[in-house]
Amino acid sequence: MNFKDCIDSYPFILMEGALGERLKREFDLDISGTVAMADLVYQQKGRLALETLWNEYIDIAYRYQLPFLATTPTRRANKERIYMAGYNESIIADNVDFLRSIKEAANVDMYIGGLMGCKGDAYTGEEALNLEEAIDFHSWQAGLFKSAKVDFLYAGIMPVLTEAIGMAVAMSDTDIPYIISFTIQRDGKLIDGHTIDDAIHCIDNHVSNKPVCYMTNCVHPDIVYEALSHKFNQTQTVKSRFWGIQANTSQLSYKELDGANHLHTSSAADLSEAILKLKSDCHLKIFGGCCGTDSSHMEKIAKISEVT
Repeated sequence: MNFKDCIDSYPFILMEGALGERLKREFDLDISGTVAMADLVYQQKGRLALETLWNEYIDIAYRYQLPFLATTPTRRANKERIYMAGYNESIIADNVDFLRSIKEAANVDMYIGGLMGCKGDAYTGEEALNLEEAIDFHSWQAGLFKSAKVDFLYAGIMPVLTEAIGMAVAMSDTDIPYIISFTIQRDGKLIDGHTIDDAIHCIDNHVSNKPVCYMTNCVHPDIVYEALSHKFNQTQTVKSRFWGIQANTSQLSYKELDGANHLHTSSAADLSEAILKLKSDCHLKIFGGCCGTDSSHMEKIAKISEVT
């Protein structure tokens, strides 16, 4: 089954939980460099840590017989940052190859995503690109992921619509299935003030190959529930196109979380209860974790698939 068929067919899909925060806190790895986690594939300790975390999540997917989505840790590995850090374009293929080695040993229906991100600050929208700048900037990385033969492309925490549209055009042009994930606030809008409904309409109408679906990440499910409850997002477009979340365990806003000195978290039971509400009332189907989650949270989330 290919990626798009998987998304269309399964009512519940498990996505990976947190990587970055766990790599820092559990493995004492420094991911503050120019390309963040992307160069861990060149470190023995980094490779072992990534393998350990992915296999934890794969084991959960296996226990609950769920398809599993994982993405390369390359959100900050864009053309500008890769060369600034002294690497070359092979870092993209090296990350895909490493994740593919994990997939080959896995006993679940697993799909590899090429993770991309905005050029500037995902939490504030600062240094966001306009449409033409975004197409030019992101096409390079999208093309490398196409050459590396990923199963899908994933745009993580996109705060500004103009850059999200440009990212979507770059991804659409590869003919690879892709997902756009927004930075979403309680008011039901992206950081730049566009509603979720507006954003989906604009992107869908601007590309030749529409995203498979839309998501959000690095945000608590209660915030997303509130965002989707606004009347302007209670549309058929949102209901039929917005399908997933990689959940943060904290209910703090992006502004409050950005640069926080300690990890804000909640229990696995509380998070799964909030996820269940999103699935039941908003009909989401892709569930993963972000900051604050670990295997205990992902286990509880996966267990929802047995009762819904």
